[in-house]
Amino acid sequence: MSGKPESPKELRPIIVKKVKRVAGAHHGGAWKVAYADFVTAMMAFFMVMWLISAVNKQTRAAIFDYFKNPSMEQGKSVRPAPGQAGPGGASTAVINWGGGLDARRSSSPISTGLGTPHDAPDAPARAAESAQGAQSATTTEEEARRVTEAADHKKLESLLQELRQAIDMSQALKPFKDQLLLDITPEGLRIQIVDAQNRPMFDLGSARLKDYTGDILHELAPYLNSVPNRVSVSGHTDTTPYVAQTGSTNWDLSADRANAARRALERGGLATDKIARVVGLSSSVLFDKSNPRNPINRRISIIVMTKQAEESALKSDSEPPAEAGAPSFLSPADAVAPAAVPLAAAPLSVAH
Repeated sequence: MSGKPESPKELRPIIVKKVKRVAGAHHGGAWKVAYADFVTAMMAFFMVMWLISAVNKQTRAAIFDYFKNPSMEQGKSVRPAPGQAGPGGASTAVINWGGGLDARRSSSPISTGLGTPHDAPDAPARAAESAQGAQSATTTEEEARRVTEAADHKKLESLLQELRQAIDMSQALKPFKDQLLLDITPEGLRIQIVDAQNRPMFDLGSARLKDYTGDILHELAPYLNSVPNRVSVSGHTDTTPYVAQTGSTNWDLSADRANAARRALERGGLATDKIARVVGLSSSVLFDKSNPRNPINRRISIIVMTKQAEESALKSDSEPPAEAGAPSFLSPADAVAPAAVPLAAAPLSVAH
């Protein structure tokens, strides 16, 4: 060891720091489970909201009643769910949607085993619910009928415009523009082909169509076929007496002419099942009441009937009247005074 003192550098200690890096503790996947539960709950919530908005009020009421008491048997709970046939019994839904037991409308426990007596405290409430359900069903039927009538009217208005355009553009129909009368009646679209002074539709005292009358009916047939509505055909005469050797009168003549018009329409392409009624009305419904012998009273009336008029016509024929009395065979469109005017006497915007 030398006698020289050591320098400060030689006396400084050397310190080595070793940092040990330790990874943080694992947090686990509990948050993923919670997030999945939240997403599932939100999906279920939005599905319920969508289902509620997708059904009508009556269906929602039926579903609500089902979940009040979905049991098919009488309940034994301390607080049984209310039902039409007693505690734990049938659903109180107005319509049977396949839920709880469909209760018989009897309040006798003997007949159903589940019923409640007439003086049950909730009987007035049930009666009110039934009345409300019946009123709601009636309202729904009325709304459906109004929608159907509006669609029918729109369809017939469209057909009316098509016929007016066809009459102006057709070489076969334009010469007879003043003999074609079109208008909308409560029963449907009415097309009347009337006689003119020097241009009758039929041979005198006969049901034989003139050639041009047949052409008119052939032109009309495709338009009548373009709508689903059925057609009524009626024949009319004036008051000039007609008596054939066979005893036929104006009644027979008008019916024969209506049938001749029907056959011409079918030859023009009108489907046979589109014809709902063919009638002869003689001179009972005059076009010109002030002049009963006016040639315009001799006409063929073709009505494209609304659904309501069609059902009424078929029902009146298939079902006997409730009370005794003479049935009326006149349709509303034929019974009222004709409102149509000749095409030559009015612009196209007016019913003709």
